[in-house]
Amino acid sequence: MMKELWDRASDALRDKIGNNNHTAWIAPLDLTGIDSDEARITTPTRFISDWVQRHYAEAIRDALNEAGAAVGRLSFQVSATARTATSRKSAAAQTAASPRSAAEPEMSAPLDSRFTFDNFVVGKPNELAHAAARRVAEGGPVTFNPLFLYGGVGLGKTHLMHAIASEVRARRPESRVLYLSAEQFMYRFVQALRERTVMDFKEIFRTVEVLMVDDVQFIAGKESTQEEFFHTFNALVDQGKQIVISADRAPGEIKDLEDRIKSRLQCGLVVDLHPTDYELRLGILQSKTDAFRAQYSGLCIEPGVLEFLAHRITSNVRVLEGALQRLFAFASLVGRTIDMELTQDCLADILRASDRKLSIEDIQRRVAEHYNIKLADLVGQKRVRTIARPRQVAMYLAKQMTTRSLPEIGRRFGGRDHTTIMHGVRKIEELCSDDHGLAEDVLLLRRALEA
Repeated sequence: MMKELWDRASDALRDKIGNNNHTAWIAPLDLTGIDSDEARITTPTRFISDWVQRHYAEAIRDALNEAGAAVGRLSFQVSATARTATSRKSAAAQTAASPRSAAEPEMSAPLDSRFTFDNFVVGKPNELAHAAARRVAEGGPVTFNPLFLYGGVGLGKTHLMHAIASEVRARRPESRVLYLSAEQFMYRFVQALRERTVMDFKEIFRTVEVLMVDDVQFIAGKESTQEEFFHTFNALVDQGKQIVISADRAPGEIKDLEDRIKSRLQCGLVVDLHPTDYELRLGILQSKTDAFRAQYSGLCIEPGVLEFLAHRITSNVRVLEGALQRLFAFASLVGRTIDMELTQDCLADILRASDRKLSIEDIQRRVAEHYNIKLADLVGQKRVRTIARPRQVAMYLAKQMTTRSLPEIGRRFGGRDHTTIMHGVRKIEELCSDDHGLAEDVLLLRRALEA
């Protein structure tokens, strides 16, 4: 009874919070009983218990009610087995029996078994990132430390992070691999401060062979967390231990991240995962199609459909894969072959979103945000260099990324003459050939706008 109820609620939660979050935080839970209006939930560790209570308690309660239970409150309890296993005495015994630290599974986020090197589709936009990740996973002498992977949403950063961790554990079971998000690092550190167990925290993080931190941009602006991260980073590098970091942008572009941390992150190999091109998107679709055909008993897909999707859905890989999965599920339910008509009907909303036209206002907002200036100043009459140069960048991008005429672009930039726009465009073209910093700015902005 409880298992069936929890299975229904768990499935609903997966749809609501996504498969990755579900795997990390919901799958380890068990519903052990309901008394009056209180549902009792068992967790494997105190860390998971605390995290779920803070982030998913309301969603769990709603899911249980929707599944047919009358639940008003939740109570969380760490299983007796887990408490015993994570006590100091048992941790020492476990460490003696196995080289892997008992604290590692307590601290590490769960890995997604789907994210391996074998099913990572390689193309020009991600081949360097893939090669670097492979090199780290294979082990041997550390040649670059840290490995810093960055790029937009859905380009494969998390996939490669999980693949590295899984490969290291498979090749070298004795290695201590700690994988977690920057938010988890911050939460564990704050918890250690509150519980006065900072020395235990330091010992766990500074005795691993491989430390992997996802979405490091989230520690920006958090002074005490940055301090601890900096010292942890230094301690591991000094010992020759490997560090792998991911973020949504390059180290130098992360606002409110301390300069000393930026410098440290840039001392290794910094690799950009570029937005997917047509060939890579088609390769991903072909790879996923083989898996879906097996899942849906050889469901037929007509020639040209994958090519159509690769051309039309350019935002990111997650949207692309989600569209294909929806297509197969829909075709299976209605008993039809996947042809162009069914594709356009089933994916109408995704295709409409992909057809969204980039506006000059979108470009202006993005450029103003990037350079941390007011939008009113960007389109206004101020001529100071700190505003004039971003204004010219916005003009250049408006000319390159929209179909608007020079006079129309001029009108959107405070009623400027078309010759002013032409001058701004030419100026940026000239500067980009010599000014690598500006060229990088323009490239980052273009990618962000394309995404």
